[in-house]
Amino acid sequence: MAFEFISQALRQQESESLLRTRAINHGAINFSANDYLGLSTHPELIAAWQRGATEYGVGSGGSFLVTGYTHAHAVLEEKLAEITGYESSLLFNSGYSANQALIKVLLNKNDLLVQDKLNHASLIEAGMYSPATMKRFKHNDSVHLAQTLEQYRATHANSLVVTEGVFSMDGDMADLQEISQQCKAHDSWLLVDDAHGFGVLPQGQNSLNQHGLLAHDVDLYMATFGKAVGVSGAFVAASKDVIDYLVNFSKPYIYSTAMPAAMALCIDKALTIMLTETWRVTHLNQLICYFKQQCSLRNITLMPSDTAIQPLLIGDAGKAMKISQQLASQGLLVKAIRPPTVPPGTSRLRITLSANHSIEDIDLLLTRLQEALHD
Repeated sequence: MAFEFISQALRQQESESLLRTRAINHGAINFSANDYLGLSTHPELIAAWQRGATEYGVGSGGSFLVTGYTHAHAVLEEKLAEITGYESSLLFNSGYSANQALIKVLLNKNDLLVQDKLNHASLIEAGMYSPATMKRFKHNDSVHLAQTLEQYRATHANSLVVTEGVFSMDGDMADLQEISQQCKAHDSWLLVDDAHGFGVLPQGQNSLNQHGLLAHDVDLYMATFGKAVGVSGAFVAASKDVIDYLVNFSKPYIYSTAMPAAMALCIDKALTIMLTETWRVTHLNQLICYFKQQCSLRNITLMPSDTAIQPLLIGDAGKAMKISQQLASQGLLVKAIRPPTVPPGTSRLRITLSANHSIEDIDLLLTRLQEALHD
């Protein structure tokens, strides 16, 4: 029977406690969202989108190069370049699309791509489909990165090193200082995917500032609007030449419908709030410290992380699902993350904190979590 593999694959997923399903959140306290600053329901963002819809309509009507580019998009791109310190920036509909576009357009068969082993699926998949030679270095291991570049760089025309600023499933931060130095030493460009670092880190609100780096230390910077910014979409920041090259040669950019102008206005307002309501980052990081401290006092062992992503390693996928479901029945949304998103045997509860949470929310989570772990 044609395509019989579909039902077989689904049955196997279910037998291994790996079947993915969608569920509607009916008012549970959300400890799984990436809305780190709590901006997605901010009344000023809602009003900005409404004003944008009134002025521009709800759709863009075409790609950026045909009819989809407006004054709202241009102003937002200028603002992003100013915030990040780069010459120019370019909007995309998602971080997945932005990452794939960069790797696809920049690398050819004579080039080298070196990625952290735990990079996001969008980056790894792009590398697998790229004609470039792809090598992966041990997670956050700059020594192994240096060894990889020393072994392979000389035989390739161009070299691109890719890492996340904050790793989405582990919550730890890349050693960007050392990685940037290795790239410079081996004539390689560096791309940082800062989807989970942009807007939330205490030392300057992004991974470059957090590590004392500037735009000239990181050649390509990608971040998204669906996490701390509270909306959707993504951008790439780089030199003007790189952005112009993407506009002319990147198929995912050229042939995709542009994000609505109303969304661009909403993102612009979110960036303003992110930069002015600095109490949100302060409060978030206070919650992170409190949560980690209380977990230690209750003998709940977290994976090493100082960010809003606080993973609790369970190991077995079935057990992780059981605990997640128990918490859901008690009004707490804590999703279980299972293979292939994470390596086999490392299923976990990916607990994420938000500036919208209170100490009381966290205390409730800790109590219910402790009960579930000891059932």
